Amino acid sequence: MKSKKFMYLTEFFAGMGIMAVELGASRLLAPYFSSSQIVWTIIIAVIMIAMALGNVIGGRSADKNPDPAKLYKRLLIAGVWIAAIPVLGKYVVIAISGLLVITVSHNLLIIAALLSCLIIFVYPCFLLGTVTPSLVKYTVEKLDNNGSIVGKLGAANTIGSIIGTFLPTFITIPAVGTSITFLIFSGMLIVLALIYFIFVKKNIVGCVIAAILYIICIILGNKDSFAFWEKSLAYEGESIYNYLQVKDDDYSTILSTNVLFGVQSITIKDGSLTGMYYDYAMAAPVLANQLDNSSDNKNYEDMDVLVLGMGTGTFARQCKNYLGDMNIEGVEIDNKITDLAHEYFRLSEDIPVTTYDGRAFLNVNDKKYDVIMVDAYQDITIPFQMSSSEFFNLVKSHLKDNGVMVVNINMRIGGAGSINEYLSDTIASVFDNVYSYDCQGSTNKEIFASDKDISSVVLKDGIDNVKSKKLANLLTKLANNYDYYEGGNHIFTDDKAPVELLGMEAVDEIIKEEIGYYKDIVDKEGIGGLLK
Repeated sequence: MKSKKFMYLTEFFAGMGIMAVELGASRLLAPYFSSSQIVWTIIIAVIMIAMALGNVIGGRSADKNPDPAKLYKRLLIAGVWIAAIPVLGKYVVIAISGLLVITVSHNLLIIAALLSCLIIFVYPCFLLGTVTPSLVKYTVEKLDNNGSIVGKLGAANTIGSIIGTFLPTFITIPAVGTSITFLIFSGMLIVLALIYFIFVKKNIVGCVIAAILYIICIILGNKDSFAFWEKSLAYEGESIYNYLQVKDDDYSTILSTNVLFGVQSITIKDGSLTGMYYDYAMAAPVLANQLDNSSDNKNYEDMDVLVLGMGTGTFARQCKNYLGDMNIEGVEIDNKITDLAHEYFRLSEDIPVTTYDGRAFLNVNDKKYDVIMVDAYQDITIPFQMSSSEFFNLVKSHLKDNGVMVVNINMRIGGAGSINEYLSDTIASVFDNVYSYDCQGSTNKEIFASDKDISSVVLKDGIDNVKSKKLANLLTKLANNYDYYEGGNHIFTDDKAPVELLGMEAVDEIIKEEIGYYKDIVDKEGIGGLLK
């Protein structure tokens, strides 16, 4: 303690711990609230507020009683609290969300994410915020070198923060998951405090209690899943980018990413149509084939198709199964999803998948395609760089003369000024002909765009060459409800694309529709009626 090395070590691990908690918070909340910029804003703001309060209170406490034992007691408590997050955190989120569902009408996700973050993360981050001002008090003994000492403490904290940023993202979360990541970094704080109390203050009782609580958290915190009510998941894990969940039954295999509910990819085991937007999106290759004047026999074998946001390859499989052995390649930023596609979803090895960002792929690729499917939109986490006019111009430059782009929009709910209108207007500002179709039984909308005539007349002519009767009937239904879109002035650009806020509004509308039935029960019969 006299050499101050232990103090610098404390500052180092405190900085590491706070960043690990921040990154872990995003992964803990993502399955329930997604991983949008809004959720990140909430996490960063809450943690910074907690740190600021910790700085103030920690400094005052150190001035009144400059005893390092108080600081290491706070570190011990913070470590145990963080270790308990994998055990209790998800239940706190579920409880808050359930309460708000029946009491809040607007901005449910924002309020639920904020309250969850406040309850789970404020206290340990507040305690870690007390470290720096306390250590300054303990280490500065004279004014002639206080700048040097404070600078060293700041450097130790910053270096720890850097390591605490990289380790969870690239090593611990992909390798062992979020829960064990919390346990690893909380363990570092606990060990640090235990060293102090064992060798300096001899507080054995406190050390034993903390060690027992930590062991309990280790036992209980690394076995339960995010979706703890699901008993038949084929896979649940995490990658650098996503929380991943695979459900498998006799009928289908489903992938969900960053959400506990919903379908991001699906394969039907008997090879039949999915009944989802993937089926309707097959109108794009039908249109492109019909527009291809060089094709006399109207086959699909020479057609080049690119899927941006490949997922597990649902669209690629459907195209090959129902239209022919076309040349399909995909781009998927998450390599783990591609691995799951081969393991669980029967993705053929002859369909190449590039691990890359979709827009970055187009920037370095000169190939042109008959069809480009843009399916990178997921709930409220629409990547803004794949929603702007600049992006759609880039897509257009990679289409052949007969080329057709099809875009899946997950949230068709909303009127004037909605995210749906913004995306549609943006696409219409780039392409001469834009048509849309509201997929039945879901909130998905398919947007078809081309500089060629892709009207329902052209589509129906192409349907005549579709061999599958089921697909032909489905596409005929689409053609009969195929709407020309007249573009407006709501344009996303690289400079201005508030997709998160608009997406949150759309999700809010969807939630209100879904929970309206249950709120009516509460209004009429109270909580007892709901439970009944």
